[in-house]
Amino acid sequence: FRMLLIKNLRQIVQVVDDTTTEFLVGESMKNLKILSSPDCSLCIAVDKKDGKISFVGEETKIGVLPPNVETIDGKGGCALPSFVDGHTHPVFAGDRVHEFAMKLAGATYNEVQKAGGGIHFTTEKTREASEETLYRDLQRIVGRMIESGTTTIEAKSGYGLDEETEMKMLRVLDRASSSLPIEISSTFCGAHAVPRGSTEEKQRDLIVDRVIPRIAEAKEKGELRSVENIDVFCETGNFGVESTEKILRAGQSIGLTPNFHAEELTYIGGVEMGARIGSRGMSHLEEISDEGINAMAEAKSAAILLPSTAFILRLTPPPARKMIERGVIVALGSDFNPNAHCLSMPLIMSLACITLRLSMEEALVAATLNAAYSIRRGTSHGALSVGRQADLLILSSDRWENLIYQMGDHSHLISLVIKKGKIVHTRT
Repeated sequence: FRMLLIKNLRQIVQVVDDTTTEFLVGESMKNLKILSSPDCSLCIAVDKKDGKISFVGEETKIGVLPPNVETIDGKGGCALPSFVDGHTHPVFAGDRVHEFAMKLAGATYNEVQKAGGGIHFTTEKTREASEETLYRDLQRIVGRMIESGTTTIEAKSGYGLDEETEMKMLRVLDRASSSLPIEISSTFCGAHAVPRGSTEEKQRDLIVDRVIPRIAEAKEKGELRSVENIDVFCETGNFGVESTEKILRAGQSIGLTPNFHAEELTYIGGVEMGARIGSRGMSHLEEISDEGINAMAEAKSAAILLPSTAFILRLTPPPARKMIERGVIVALGSDFNPNAHCLSMPLIMSLACITLRLSMEEALVAATLNAAYSIRRGTSHGALSVGRQADLLILSSDRWENLIYQMGDHSHLISLVIKKGKIVHTRT
């Protein structure tokens, strides 16, 4: 089949209808491009050769179709872009269900870590796990992400904290990016924490002097093709602003894009530094300053907000409304990791509406176009327009808002998930 035709749609949520708009900010986040038809006459055509959208609109206007067309009946439902998850940690071993009771009893993130839990517990298990075990676990996680409508993710290393395990995690992500039906923008996050027995300075120097040059060598050999970004947990007790900048700049020197954790637990000025060096994205931002918000807007640095993490850790939510009002590019991520076990972007959008006070339209933009921008895919992903990649969902509902309104019930609503013109999930 040369063409895929999805017809009998009542609604198509394009978000934008061009290939030049990279993101939406401010009031424009509420003005989605939506096509509606009471008689279910809308359709989307996809050129299966390149996996790009070739037509969006009324079926009567599509013109002459080639003879070899694969047809999908939308059954009066609606189409919308599949989700781009702007922040995940999907490669790890073990779980931290035993810590949940500590958190419910009031233990803070740092208190859990000091008690031998947190990142250090996961690091120990991940170091012990084989590459094959990590890949199989990731394969299961990716399958559940796809079922929830996600077809592109930013995905981090960071549970190794030593040279060999970090490289092992990056290899797992690279293998997954070429073998699993999900697109991965992988991120080196060796500065996720300071390992036991080390110091901030020692870990910083290990990353800058040894690991980053090794990643550069592997990239040159074509061994790590999916590694695109560099991340640091810029936070009190982990990596200060000076160390963070040094690591991020070292990553920039080999072509990695800064996209890092900032101002989650305490304000230390990481955002202002990140804006100054041109970071594409910064995540969490619960404790961001007014100056930091202004700097992000000016630098066009995406704010990747993670409502499940703030909710689970009982943190003050980031000031999303203030960010939107000041023109910051607001995106969403699940922050899927053993500390915040949520991989459903529909649930993340619901939480964003309830806890961050986003409108449903703003939440959808943040989970599609703006999240795509945060990993340098703003003109190719996150919207349904001619020339963009055919990454989309078909819902059994005739109103896309039900995906957010019917909180936690997305498996009932998502009937098809399509990645680059290929069906990667069908509801059974």
